[in-house]
Amino acid sequence: MTQSPHISINKGIYIQNIYSKISDCIRDGNSALIRKLIRQALDGQTPALEILNRGLIPGMAEISVLFKNNEIYIPEVLVAANAMDAGIELLRPVLAQNTGSYIATVVIGTVKGDLHNIGKDLVAIMLEGAGFRVIDLGVDVPPETFVRAAQKYSAQIVAVSALLTTTMRMMKYTLDELQAAKLSPHIHTLIGGAPVTARFAQLIGADGYAEDAVSAVDEAKRLMNI
Repeated sequence: MTQSPHISINKGIYIQNIYSKISDCIRDGNSALIRKLIRQALDGQTPALEILNRGLIPGMAEISVLFKNNEIYIPEVLVAANAMDAGIELLRPVLAQNTGSYIATVVIGTVKGDLHNIGKDLVAIMLEGAGFRVIDLGVDVPPETFVRAAQKYSAQIVAVSALLTTTMRMMKYTLDELQAAKLSPHIHTLIGGAPVTARFAQLIGADGYAEDAVSAVDEAKRLMNI
């Protein structure tokens, strides 16, 4: 039986409303409602990539603009990022069936000797929300682990975090290992963390530097020529 135009229009309006509500949930940090809406959309055969691109990403993009304009601050960004992560958690298994849906694969981790993860986790969530496939190695990650993961997952970007001045040197060791394995310059390197500066990134030969999670997304897109 052919679906009537009226039903198709109503369905389109309904789905568009869900996208809008999902974006609102990101801004409001409403993880419970975002899960409910995404389940409804998936049950209605809405493609996971559309939910990501038309619901989650616009919501997080709005947060990015507000943050850059100093209208909101890190606590609000974290709340929004947690809501984003709740939504992505439902979409991840579906998106994983088609890795071609991703912009690029990013391997991310905090360097060996450093156990800080909040900033790194926020960057990972923001990157995933922006359409990147993210392989999170966690904290205290040795250089050789970054290399193995980059090889295993055919990464285009390796993102390295350090939150202590005493562990910044491990960033250089990591980049050196990537170079020795002949993965760089074929793989872009992106570094960041509280003590890290653009000058330091330049000195150790990193391809990109980000001072915060929002900048990390912009820089990753720049590295991929997006």
